[in-house]
Amino acid sequence: MVSIGPTTSMRMEKFEKQFIEQTGVKLIVGKGGMGPETTTGCLENKAVHAVFRAVARCWRRPRWKEIERAEWQDLGMPETLWVNRVREFGPLIISIDTKGNNLFEQNKARFNERKGAVKKINSQVRFIK
Repeated sequence: MVSIGPTTSMRMEKFEKQFIEQTGVKLIVGKGGMGPETTTGCLENKAVHAVFRAVARCWRRPRWKEIERAEWQDLGMPETLWVNRVREFGPLIISIDTKGNNLFEQNKARFNERKGAVKKINSQVRFIK
């Protein structure tokens, strides 16, 4: 293994609740926000979803101690679930907590409340497109 990095989050949304329930995993790491199924899965199973603070940040070899095992290798190398023992893994931002709070959804709602002000600014400063 050369590096560790997160997978695209939202493409896993339709599987995440069931995955959390069936595996008992407590931390999911991705690159972006997740939807209501993951939020429910985290709430019901006391799990969290986290994102890297930088886009698709990868950790190089010194960051992990060993590969413990690899599951579902029949899906191919990129889709295999790699179980690693790591150190100094992070920093991460908790995007969905165990209480069902979804940071991306909260930020989206805040933006939608404020976007009227952005339209007003755009009309006043026409050279910004």
